[in-house]
Amino acid sequence: MAKTKTTFFCQNCGTQAPKWLGRCPACGEWNTFVEEVITKEEPVAGNWRPAGATKQAAKPKAIHAINYEEQERTLTPDAELNRVLGGGIVPGSLVLIGGEPGIGKSTLLLQIALGLTDTRVLYVSGEESEQQIKMRAERLPAPVSDCYIMTETSTQNIFRTVEHFEPEVLIIDSIQTMHSSLVESGAGSVSQVRECTAEFMKYAKEKGTPVFIVGHITKDGSLAGPKVLEHMVDTVLTFEGDRHTTYRILRTTKNRFGSTAELGIYEMQGTGLRQVTNPSEILISQRDEALSGIAIGSMVEGNRPLLIEIQALVSVANYGTPQRSSTGFDAKRLQMLLAVLEKRGGFRLGQQDVFLNVAGGLKVEDPAIDLAVCAAIVSSYEDIAIPSSVAFAAEVGLGGEVRAVHRVESRISEAEKLGFKQIFISKYNVKGLDINSYKIKIQPVSKLDEVFQGVLM
Repeated sequence: MAKTKTTFFCQNCGTQAPKWLGRCPACGEWNTFVEEVITKEEPVAGNWRPAGATKQAAKPKAIHAINYEEQERTLTPDAELNRVLGGGIVPGSLVLIGGEPGIGKSTLLLQIALGLTDTRVLYVSGEESEQQIKMRAERLPAPVSDCYIMTETSTQNIFRTVEHFEPEVLIIDSIQTMHSSLVESGAGSVSQVRECTAEFMKYAKEKGTPVFIVGHITKDGSLAGPKVLEHMVDTVLTFEGDRHTTYRILRTTKNRFGSTAELGIYEMQGTGLRQVTNPSEILISQRDEALSGIAIGSMVEGNRPLLIEIQALVSVANYGTPQRSSTGFDAKRLQMLLAVLEKRGGFRLGQQDVFLNVAGGLKVEDPAIDLAVCAAIVSSYEDIAIPSSVAFAAEVGLGGEVRAVHRVESRISEAEKLGFKQIFISKYNVKGLDINSYKIKIQPVSKLDEVFQGVLM
């Protein structure tokens, strides 16, 4: 019998220590170390050996002597997922999908599994029974596919089945429910999550089979388990959204085979997740009358331009210190823009409460939204509505200057496609831009005063 070894792991970052520590030296969190018993056993012999199995050591090769063939990506019927993954599923990739409970992670993966008609897919669930998965599959409008369901939590049993079944795509739901006999600790612990992920990663790389794994998140929104989990996988996708609304956002935070700035937008319906091909229409509310404090800004996520609605509310502070609150926009950047408006624009915002909201639940990091934020704040402060046919796409500097942004052509084209009549951009973006080729009126500006005079005066 193998010798039992006891060690301590940080439940937040996965740091290992020989004894209990009050504070983790890696992440600085308190009271996160737990004791776990680890017993290494001999793995079951077979054609494929899981992590921890003894095998002949790999020999180094010169880089010019390595044979490489371009592998085609597997395109799914889900265009949003293809975009987020960088053009389809890469053979041998390990993809981690995280999100809040009930957000739709299992529905998304089951919908993908049913949509791959010419691909043998093995869907392994450790959280639901076969009957429960069948009930959900009945609601999804999917064609007859080569999808197989397996309810199992032991990785050794999964690999025994995989060795004979030989799936082309493997889906694990979820990694926190998996258990490896190589580690004597409970499912979901740091050592179990790390060991199970390592086994699936080794299988994906050696067999060239793409593996999707579902990961839980903690109460602060980060992926549960050790931080090394995100380093081990090839792609990390986060499924975001409010469970009380119908729209969901699939965002990539790590991708070894594509851009990390892409996002996909879905609408949760009774028949599954519907792809939103034109998200700008849902991010801009349809109003019957003009309202102050609303401006339309143009942002770019990856290769996709989006027009979003910026809502601002400015009111007199009656309770001492003025409030500064923002949803979906960086609070520190909001403070900077307010200082610019007061110093360079002459607006007395020091004793005003300012509330800012990005409609649709998006989190915006594109600096091209600055001009729309300033316009919405001034519109609410002066109580003058901005025409609904006007859009903004420019960055604002500390001197009150309107700065150029990248990919202005795609921003203008998106605004023109949605029927906007005028768009404000920086005059430094005009160079090399054929203004006459657009039907929308392009208004180049260099200072904030020019914007306010053209819209609010």
